[in-house]
Amino acid sequence: MRTEEVEFLCERFRFEGTVTETIQFGSGHINDTFRVTTQTAEKERHYILQRINNSIFAHPEQVMENVVGVTNFLQKKICKCGGNPERETLNIVLTKDGQSFYKMPDGNVWRAYLFIENATAYDQVPNEDIFYQSAYAFGHFQRMLADYPADQLFVTIPDFHNTVKRFSYFQSTIKENASGRLKNALDEVGFLLDNENISYILLDRQEDGRLPLRVTHNDTKLNNVMIDNDTGKAICVIDLDTVMPGLSATDFGDAIRFGASTASEDEKDLRKVNFDLHLYEVYAKGFLAGCEGALTCAEIEMLPYGALVITYEQALRFLSDYIAGDVYYKVAYPEHNLVRARTQIKLVQQMQANFRQMQDIISKNA
Repeated sequence: MRTEEVEFLCERFRFEGTVTETIQFGSGHINDTFRVTTQTAEKERHYILQRINNSIFAHPEQVMENVVGVTNFLQKKICKCGGNPERETLNIVLTKDGQSFYKMPDGNVWRAYLFIENATAYDQVPNEDIFYQSAYAFGHFQRMLADYPADQLFVTIPDFHNTVKRFSYFQSTIKENASGRLKNALDEVGFLLDNENISYILLDRQEDGRLPLRVTHNDTKLNNVMIDNDTGKAICVIDLDTVMPGLSATDFGDAIRFGASTASEDEKDLRKVNFDLHLYEVYAKGFLAGCEGALTCAEIEMLPYGALVITYEQALRFLSDYIAGDVYYKVAYPEHNLVRARTQIKLVQQMQANFRQMQDIISKNA
């Protein structure tokens, strides 16, 4: 993006002082992000300026309405508890005409936040304490928003965790075999077809009313939690674009899928890919402590199922994309999505083998 375009955008928002620097910032793969530095007579300030990817979010105005509603709600609660709302949740910087986003002539939508100072978002788990803190933060997020009316939120990505529909799409990609690659993945396809029952576990309980819809984050990666540099404690959950009505088990499950694996999701050597029960327990303890009783007994019971379902769902998504010809995920080589699917299948198999222990860990820490 050209410097003059960034400068033009900076003039559209209510930044205090004079802009002295703009730099690209962060490691996200979805939105373009810049850190803006300004200087007032008293001090230097920092802001985040970010483009919402409208190829993924078809209605960015709905994304921002969700973010505004949730952050305003959180700010009031944080103030009531004597906390610091400028550090403990995102703070939207309005445009000069009082809007939560600015739409450029080219159709791109931009928004701005206060920068959270003296805090770090980690891409990799440096130690168990940080992993625990991320779990606590997402559990605390559930507790703070337990009384927010989830039905007032827009569904920014329809059927995001509808595993039954993901399975149906998987079946259609097999039938079409658009890439001609099906022959390379027969074992993986067979495993996912044989385990179709996993896709119904959460949705059946949601539909019959046993699991309530809550405000869920839907992208519970480690780097979506800000950790205070001085205390080492989690202070803020960020990246609220996928905040939607959902199930607590899916937020828990996605974090486990990614964080309790001993290898990256595109590790070719499956001997290195294992489901780490110890890390699972570390996260379970943190998440349940953060929830502080906000979840129902049925929700707590379904947490290990959330890990199983979301990992299975991700295997479906990777393998569907491989067979369809890599139409969704970016790939570095032709077998990349197949490799990713294999790591998820390995994790599913190990979760199945250790499922009783997973349940016992939840029961012990609930």
